[in-house]
Amino acid sequence: MQRDARLAEIVTLVRQRGYMSIESLAQHFDVTPQTIRRDINDLSAQDLLERHHGGAGLNSSVHNTAYAARQVHALTEKRRIARLCAAHIPVETSLFINIGTTNEEVARALLHHSGLRVITNNLNVAAILCENRSSEVIVAGGVVRSVDRAIIGEATIDFVRQFRVDLGIIGISGIDGDGTLLDFDYREVRVAQAIIENSRQVFLVADHTKFERRPMVRLGHLSQLSAVFTDQAPPPAIRELLAQHDVQLHIADED
Repeated sequence: MQRDARLAEIVTLVRQRGYMSIESLAQHFDVTPQTIRRDINDLSAQDLLERHHGGAGLNSSVHNTAYAARQVHALTEKRRIARLCAAHIPVETSLFINIGTTNEEVARALLHHSGLRVITNNLNVAAILCENRSSEVIVAGGVVRSVDRAIIGEATIDFVRQFRVDLGIIGISGIDGDGTLLDFDYREVRVAQAIIENSRQVFLVADHTKFERRPMVRLGHLSQLSAVFTDQAPPPAIRELLAQHDVQLHIADED
């Protein structure tokens, strides 16, 4: 296949699937990973794709991927991350769980934990954890966002600030190379900031596609976290920042 045709097909595949890893693209086109990296760099320079750690995604600094696509994107990886995170959450714990498809997998992984007190602004998380009869689920008030059943707004922030919990579980849309935590929705970010402020420890759950992805709304910094749970080693600059700020890094092994 000629290079121009391969570049066009790479763009098509990423637009269809939301994200493609370097490994899967190399296998698809029967070329080396180094060739795909050069292709992705060129396409990124043209603003046709966004280069991520280990692959390429949609150019999405302003708009997030549709919720239905996020539910299935990297689902196996999200489930591994969720199981690892749940293994570090003791029973009889109070916690916030906020918006995000990885957070929803964490909720599923907590179904057999006893004595949890969970405060959430995610109706999907609430519905999942209601099946755990030994735990209590408290749902924040506010405006329900229909696309993903997230609860956001000033009332949500005020509600969150009434509590002080053991652990906050947060998701993220992007982590810049300087350690800045980034997301798409200002109202969603303000709720997450309130969760960070009112949690004794903060766990971030994020698959590898979030590293060096650059949404436009600043949420906070890696230094505010207690631990990061992911499925692949982050880029060296981010690993250095985690070590510098004594943030634990947990990488989920493949099953």
